[in-house]
Amino acid sequence: MLDVQRVTMAFGGVMALDDVSFTVEAGALYALIGPNGAGKTSLLNCIDHFYHPTSGRILYKGRNLVELTPHEIARLGVGRTFQNIELFRGMTVLDNIKLGRNVHYRTGVLAALAYWGRARDEDLRQRAWIEREVIDLLEIEDIRDEVVGNLPYGLQKRVELGRALAMQPDLLLLDEPTAGMNVEETEDMVRFVLEVRATWGTTILMIEHDMNVVMDISTRIAVLDFGRKIAEGTPAEVQRNERVIEAYLGAPAVESR
Repeated sequence: MLDVQRVTMAFGGVMALDDVSFTVEAGALYALIGPNGAGKTSLLNCIDHFYHPTSGRILYKGRNLVELTPHEIARLGVGRTFQNIELFRGMTVLDNIKLGRNVHYRTGVLAALAYWGRARDEDLRQRAWIEREVIDLLEIEDIRDEVVGNLPYGLQKRVELGRALAMQPDLLLLDEPTAGMNVEETEDMVRFVLEVRATWGTTILMIEHDMNVVMDISTRIAVLDFGRKIAEGTPAEVQRNERVIEAYLGAPAVESR
């Protein structure tokens, strides 16, 4: 599904990514972990071409994403959520989610402005899909007409996930989906992510700092530190890796006698 090949990204003299390579198989839930500033978000930004890598290739279903624009990548089926919520706070939940469905609209600009005939029929059809597949899945029927800016943080994160899901992505990039959430909100978000993978068959590449979440739901993990990949493997293998323990996880506490 995704093949990251020797990606390097430099900001002046700062090396954000240094020769990073890994492969994400179709249907996997692949996690990127590492300390703050390790280059995790920079890598996601390279995948959807918010950043242009200094060198390397990023292949998605055989297409080199480095050669494409962000909107072309979205049309190929790559969806994204962000570390900091990037919603339109003055718009409703439904309208924010509908924006993610834009890649599937085939109506021209003039027909959309007139909102008549085929344009209106398509809008109603796409809206029905969102209500059936996204709003029901995320259990947000009761807030669909609420203005996003009035919602608590946890629900805003859920709406942002809904906007990404409205794209019906084959590859979903999640940047810290449970950051800032309480225990109940985290459990809900994990449940939604697992349901998307199980029912839609979506491949997921996730950045996450909650190690309980990472170790419980990931199929494979890569660890970054100072822009370099220092380890990769199953959750059990990563937990036992001495370089990962030293750089990020920390050694288990030793009980005093």
